[in-house]
Amino acid sequence: MSRTNLLGLDLKGLESFFAEIGEKPFRARQLLQWIHQYRVVDFAEMTNLSKALRQKLEETAEVKPPKVEQEYLSKDGTRKWIIKLSCGNSIETVYIPENGRGTLCVSSQVGCALECTFCSTAQQGFNRNLESSEIIGQLWLANETLGKEPKGNRVVTNVVMMGMGEPLANYNNVIASMNLMRDDLAYGISWRRVTLSTSGMVPMIDKLREDCHVSLAISLHAANDKVRSEIIPLNNKYPIAELLEACKRYVDVQQRRHITIEYVMLAGINDSTQDAKDLIRILKGLPVKINLIPFNPFPGTDFRCSSRPVISRFQKILTDTGLVATIRKTRGDDIVAACGQLAGEVQDKTRRTQRLAEEKVVRFQ
Repeated sequence: MSRTNLLGLDLKGLESFFAEIGEKPFRARQLLQWIHQYRVVDFAEMTNLSKALRQKLEETAEVKPPKVEQEYLSKDGTRKWIIKLSCGNSIETVYIPENGRGTLCVSSQVGCALECTFCSTAQQGFNRNLESSEIIGQLWLANETLGKEPKGNRVVTNVVMMGMGEPLANYNNVIASMNLMRDDLAYGISWRRVTLSTSGMVPMIDKLREDCHVSLAISLHAANDKVRSEIIPLNNKYPIAELLEACKRYVDVQQRRHITIEYVMLAGINDSTQDAKDLIRILKGLPVKINLIPFNPFPGTDFRCSSRPVISRFQKILTDTGLVATIRKTRGDDIVAACGQLAGEVQDKTRRTQRLAEEKVVRFQ
């Protein structure tokens, strides 16, 4: 009989588990602290549990974090971990240290099914959703690997669901993981410091608004539907106007939420003066911060990054109208850990890798 991996269960999930095995639900609070604050995986070491309960847990459950296969360290301090999964696939997790903060970029899927043309992950195709234990396990591993002391200063202060995959396409497992990130009995990270990045799954944005209080980032990357549909096919289903209406609902004034607009700078695609003016127009009245992201190349791509003068000009047009617009500093590009570069090792069930190769052969004949 397979044992339940308790690593991915949030408080409600653990309470249900204990009820199922005939134990008091309050034990869930003790387990959360042992697993996530003290990173104890051996039930025998959980000394405030009775010997009988520890034995029962040994028979019915386990705490099994994923394992790091390889680690890369950038010259700027960024770390990338290749995590090997039991199914044979690999995912990537990135840690970015800065003054006073440490940001962990967490994956939610093995590959991605959305086929955004400027993203390395999308070129790998898609295999499966990650389990909640594999998602929160990335945060568990980061704390364990970086040597965080229980009750001490946090090494990981911020989490972004911005690694491999579309988080809202793996909704239940992502929500359970973010609940753990925010729970004071687990990681206790403020909702302002947990950010979910989406390409624009409109119905799930509305559901997220009701279910989990976190910051939202929108991968917009274009100011008109024609260009956005070319680089983000999901836009054909949920065009910009629908997406921005969902954003307005999400930032309900009473909730005091804010949204970050992500905009990757692609030379000759979305970086003109008119693009900047169109962006100003469509974002009017929406409380946002715009993050301009220099495109990070990857093998096989035809896209190029906008030049620094072009990016600076684009930023100035935005800020001159009162918008907050920053240029993201590229981190970890020497270890292929920058935004849009995460690829992992995907056993592609969508045949996207094969199709891309066939299209390239035809294009160059």
